[in-house]
Amino acid sequence: MLRYTSFLPITCFLFLLGCDSGNGSPGTTSDPETPLSLAELDRRILAEPSNAVLYVQRAKFHEAHDSIRAAIGDWNRAILLDSTSAVWRIGLGDLYYRKVDLPKAEAQFTKAVALAPDSTEARFKLAEIRLVQGEYEAAMQLTNEALKLDDQNARGYFLKGWIHGEAGDTTLAISSYRTAVERDRDLYEAYIALGLIHAARKDPLAMQYYNSAVELRPNSVEAWYDKGMFAQDSGQDSIALACYARIKEIDPKNATAWYNTGFVLMEHLDRVADARKEFARAIAVLPTYSQAYFNRGLTYELEGSLDSALLDYKRALALRPDLTEAAEGLDRLQIKGVKVR
Repeated sequence: MLRYTSFLPITCFLFLLGCDSGNGSPGTTSDPETPLSLAELDRRILAEPSNAVLYVQRAKFHEAHDSIRAAIGDWNRAILLDSTSAVWRIGLGDLYYRKVDLPKAEAQFTKAVALAPDSTEARFKLAEIRLVQGEYEAAMQLTNEALKLDDQNARGYFLKGWIHGEAGDTTLAISSYRTAVERDRDLYEAYIALGLIHAARKDPLAMQYYNSAVELRPNSVEAWYDKGMFAQDSGQDSIALACYARIKEIDPKNATAWYNTGFVLMEHLDRVADARKEFARAIAVLPTYSQAYFNRGLTYELEGSLDSALLDYKRALALRPDLTEAAEGLDRLQIKGVKVR
């Protein structure tokens, strides 16, 4: 079946690793209060073009409104006026990382480490760059350096778990993630990571970790989805359906929640007609959902509506020519006497 993209992509935690404050340059404001409007910011900058803090404020405004290029421009202007703030270097590096410009992100994080040798955040950010580049030993060294500065830092143990996981040592990853949640019981990402590892092992502990994640973030589609998939894969259909129903409440346009509901109804509970309605909703939300067309076609075939099945299999193949299941469906229909053109 088609699975929803789950958590822990390699670039997902960058903005979550920042945990220490201060380390700004003397005489600057590292976390200025942002005015309400862009027009007001522009007016103040015109009045005080040499005030670096105003450019930081406007950069944050642009970032909050997904104007990443404009935000980068303002961070650079601020740093030109005052190049001594490690916090600002980290802010600019974060944006470069969001643009997947790793060399520029690395340069800013490296400068942040040099400007603030006692900054755990700067080291964590640079460690993540090393991790993305597959330099696990270097990433671990930077993480351990940060933990020497603050051995109670939950994010550091979380990052160690991530590094171990990427390096293929899930046992050490579990140990580090558990240490992370011991340091911070509200560390949502660690519960998700632990859930995913245990789910891959078919370990019932996965459900416990997903429950913790859901308790922390009741509106997290990701947490409900991961919990639903584990329930689905372990034969707990009622829990799976409840999880997908919750996702539909949170995000009615989440096509995968409709699709997965249909899959459970069709494959596990033999409720073919009900499943077809769910696949139809998935298609309505996402008209290019080839797998949903195929499965809706399968429900038609199972009930003997072969012409309708033919149409859906053809739609599925038109959207995804390499969808083997749909091609095999057409072959079955042809054997059953349906004219397949």
